[in-house]
Amino acid sequence: MGIGQVIFILVFIGFTLLFIKNFRRILRNINLGRDVDRTNNSSERWKVMTRVALGQSKMVSRPIAGFLHLLIYVGFVIINIEVIEIIIDGIFGTHRVLSFLGPFYAFIIGAFEILAALVLIACVFFLTRRNIMRIPRFWSKEMQGWPKTDANLILVFEIVLMFAFLLMNASDSLLVAMNSVHYNVEFANPISQYFIPLIDNLPESSLIFVERICWWFHIIGILAFLNYLVISKHLHIILAFPNTYYSNIEADGKLANMDSVTNEVKKMLDPNIDPFAASDDAAPERFGAKDVQDLSWIQLMNAYSCTECGRCTSECPANQTGKLLSPRKIMMDVRDRLEEVGKGIDKDGETFNDNKSLLDSITKEELWACTSCNACVNACPINIDPLSIIIDLRRYLVMEESAAPMELNTIFTNIENNGAPWQFSMSDRLNWKDE
Repeated sequence: MGIGQVIFILVFIGFTLLFIKNFRRILRNINLGRDVDRTNNSSERWKVMTRVALGQSKMVSRPIAGFLHLLIYVGFVIINIEVIEIIIDGIFGTHRVLSFLGPFYAFIIGAFEILAALVLIACVFFLTRRNIMRIPRFWSKEMQGWPKTDANLILVFEIVLMFAFLLMNASDSLLVAMNSVHYNVEFANPISQYFIPLIDNLPESSLIFVERICWWFHIIGILAFLNYLVISKHLHIILAFPNTYYSNIEADGKLANMDSVTNEVKKMLDPNIDPFAASDDAAPERFGAKDVQDLSWIQLMNAYSCTECGRCTSECPANQTGKLLSPRKIMMDVRDRLEEVGKGIDKDGETFNDNKSLLDSITKEELWACTSCNACVNACPINIDPLSIIIDLRRYLVMEESAAPMELNTIFTNIENNGAPWQFSMSDRLNWKDE
């Protein structure tokens, strides 16, 4: 085994183990949430996941951005098939091991090059939208700092990776033409042929150097990208599939009731139950949600799945009318708090308590600006549900802090006293018909 193979195997194992370690941390953090059963109606869930995550059906509601995102998505999936060949070559010291496929191999390499060019065009377009056209939703307050850098970084990274792939093929083609040792596989190069004038004056040794540098850069870049996923917004590449599978498939606008409250109301309305009898029901640990541990694991997975595209915020009527609410910021705040709690647990163990909560970063003004219209949920390309988090935080404010706005407290008092939100007793409710 050559030194190159040994280095490759060590690099491959090192990056893979690092990814597994970091991804297990993400899963641990998600599992800090409450348990909730979303395993019903599996056939419908598979359809939703296939249509929304695999088929990108909600992305095309904005056709140009949706089409270009589809190019990157397809390019990312298909071009990475070549990574399989690179890994095999790296471990066994071969060169283009899949060339035994003959003319089909030449065809797929050519197809990869076309996809790489399309990915390049899409990435340049997205960089232009963000930084030159300055689409407003990419420049809102919550996108300043790392979120903006993160978005640009990944696009630049993909452009560099695609250039390395095409330059590798260009130098390989020249080495084949020179009958260089180990370079004897011909393939279609519809795009990389235009890179050849840049390097066709180089001697054979320099061409081999360029081809090897690009080869190593390409595989190390992909392995580094794999680990970059778990510290960036791009975790949606992995989590979009479980996120859509476990998404809410109930009718729009149907809110999840708290079982403890539902049971209590049923008992109040059942004439056969003694209201003064002792109850065996355990009191809930908390009404609503104050911190990330009070949210469900699906809501926490939503937070990690958010790619900060801002479609939810741009469709939010509260945000459009100048209110403070941004559903995207809600998801980013939940993820940031979850990361903070996760790091605290890593440091101090399960007893970690920093006396902070989600309400330190999400204000009451944001929460009460929500009209619960579901526009954010409908707009999300992967069915993230910011509304459910807003509702749970509101429940905590109302049921544990009695911190609802004055208008709502008046309504609550009327419902409690009169059985209706109006300031009339039940006996006077039909007086209007006598006027």
